[in-house]
Amino acid sequence: MLIKTYDQTGKELAQTRLPAEIFGVAMNKDLVHQIVLSQAANRRQVSAHAKGRGEVSGGGKKPWRQKGTGRARHGSTRSPIWRHGGVALGPTKERNFKQKVNKKMQRKAMFMVLSQKAKSNLLIIFDELKLETPKTKLLAGLIENWKLKIENFKDGSCLVALPTMDKNIILSTRNLPKIKTVQAKDLNVLDLLNSKYLLMPKDSIKVVQETFAK
Repeated sequence: MLIKTYDQTGKELAQTRLPAEIFGVAMNKDLVHQIVLSQAANRRQVSAHAKGRGEVSGGGKKPWRQKGTGRARHGSTRSPIWRHGGVALGPTKERNFKQKVNKKMQRKAMFMVLSQKAKSNLLIIFDELKLETPKTKLLAGLIENWKLKIENFKDGSCLVALPTMDKNIILSTRNLPKIKTVQAKDLNVLDLLNSKYLLMPKDSIKVVQETFAK
């Protein structure tokens, strides 16, 4: 598959050939759905935690003697039926939502999403993407210029896949809404589906090919 390639100003250059083993894979929605659920579950952070009777403070002494008081028998004030006692059957940090999925399945699903981006004209390839200094205003101006010059690039969220760690690009995108930056070697299905457009310098294609296709 051939795709148009642009320079940093949005001017169209020669076309780039996309590797078929990555950008020519047929879609399997069930597989993609399974991978999305697993990645979302693996990112889930368990924060809700209620202390059980073994975690609350106090309760070391029996509240009153067993017999002769006329009151109910109690052994500890940490019991769930006491005020300030432990919580029975509450949420705990020990919950585990992790889902293990075969790496081949993850790669296959990612190739399907990349192929769909290319077929839907949501993949924008640049000859290179460089900034001399980390400046948000400069990158925001470039993006607005791309919207004017690149036919298939309009409003919407963007995922920028860089071939290597580029602090100038990363810092420049940090304060821009709906813009996320990752390294090409860290591409995944969830990030791809959460963004409408995928922006990549040509070198990122080689990184994806070397990381996931070999």
